[in-house]
Amino acid sequence: MSSIDSRSTTLVIGAGGRHGGTGSHVAQRLQEQNHTVRVLVRTEDERAQRLRALGAQIAVGDLLDRRTLDAAVDGVDTVYFTYPVAPGVVQAATNLASAMRAAASTPRLVVMSMAATAADSPSGLGRAHWAAEEVFSWAGLEPAVLRIAALFYENIPLLHAESIRRTGGFANSFGAAAMPWISGHDAADLAVAALIDPDRYPAATTSYPPGAAVHTHAEIAALIAAEIGSPVGYQQIPAAQWQRDLEDLARRDTLATINPEMAQHISSLGAKFSQNPVAPRLDSTALGEAIGHPPQTFADFIHNHRDRFIEAPTD
Repeated sequence: MSSIDSRSTTLVIGAGGRHGGTGSHVAQRLQEQNHTVRVLVRTEDERAQRLRALGAQIAVGDLLDRRTLDAAVDGVDTVYFTYPVAPGVVQAATNLASAMRAAASTPRLVVMSMAATAADSPSGLGRAHWAAEEVFSWAGLEPAVLRIAALFYENIPLLHAESIRRTGGFANSFGAAAMPWISGHDAADLAVAALIDPDRYPAATTSYPPGAAVHTHAEIAALIAAEIGSPVGYQQIPAAQWQRDLEDLARRDTLATINPEMAQHISSLGAKFSQNPVAPRLDSTALGEAIGHPPQTFADFIHNHRDRFIEAPTD
């Protein structure tokens, strides 16, 4: 495998993200391979301190404030861009593209995206990500884009753990659709592969890396039930109802991980896939070869996060 020089510097954007946590995992994996890593953080909080303790350079800035980005991109050779499932990606991409073009030497760009990215996506965020990728291309940055063709395992505890703890079940608009799934860490390892191997992931290309497993939500309910030793039910509900439920959950989300745009995004995708519930073909061997290790199974992920699905005892 061809590899970039470990003495080069990679700017990792999204290292403080919570959903999937690809940015922090990318930073850690690169440092384990003795690459110089700079991370963009909005504030000097405990997450930034942990990354600094691991040896990362810290650049404080905000993708939504162009004035703060010149120092972050100055002198870097590669940029990893990912953005939360939240509004603002087009402005973020525009600001980053401007800063990269203004740099003395234009860095190589690797973008973590989603399979729902398209001009006519039913998801508003999918359409926004498409526009953001267009901005990078119009700016002449020729990004290598990874549109991960799977849902994150992390969606289940994020969107459904509260309901499982409270009611012993969960509901959404996916119905009987068998969906491809991947862990956030395995998705991050795909990004690391793209960052260090420009020959395999060349500029101005878009790939759709596969998931690790295919499951319906009813099958996921059974996996959770087997892990926690209690029945877990699943039912399909209309997309509009699930969107309202998620918007209500967003109002109670103290970490602000869930937002109205995410609610529209995932509920609309569920409705789309429920109309064609045929299981996709999946070759997890190809994913393992790309990331250099066997991908995590959904059962293992649930085992590692079992406490999220169990109601804490009260005194």
